[in-house]
Amino acid sequence: MQDAGAIPDDASVIARSRLEPEAFSVLFRRYAPPLKRYVTRRIGADAADDVVAETFLLAFRQRDRYDLTRGDVRPWLYGIATNLIARHRRDEIRLYQAVARTGADPVAEQFTDRVDAAVSASATSRGLAAALAALPQRYRDVLLLMAWGDLSYEQIALALAVPVGTVRSRLHRARTTLRRHLPEEYSSE
Repeated sequence: MQDAGAIPDDASVIARSRLEPEAFSVLFRRYAPPLKRYVTRRIGADAADDVVAETFLLAFRQRDRYDLTRGDVRPWLYGIATNLIARHRRDEIRLYQAVARTGADPVAEQFTDRVDAAVSASATSRGLAAALAALPQRYRDVLLLMAWGDLSYEQIALALAVPVGTVRSRLHRARTTLRRHLPEEYSSE
């Protein structure tokens, strides 16, 4: 029996939401803010609210199919969001191209926690933005799920429905490609 003060794990929330649909709101409150930051970084603020809302709507509708042996729903949610972002791919590319031209990252001003601040500092680089815009989708998805979604290799594999080895190789290729396209001050380690 679970302690009344204990925070329920994600799978327990989904299981409860199958009988009490309003329980699903716990997951929304828990994951909408970081998911919105991820989506906003990918496609901009204009479309982010819609994509996040649609992500949770699809997750809610598909909750009966969720594998309750997986405790953490983040890979599932980020996978849904990444698939929805594919519909907005042109917006994502335009956002990176705008950052590459202007050097101003419109997302950086909206979020101020430490992790985002560190990522935003490098994301404002025109060279990085141009390199991200040129990166193939499959590499960009893996790289940004790790960098901005803060997912592990295993979670990314679940989110994208690919083997962990594929995540590792795509991430390696993404980093290699970025190093080739970035100015020297960013590519030397």
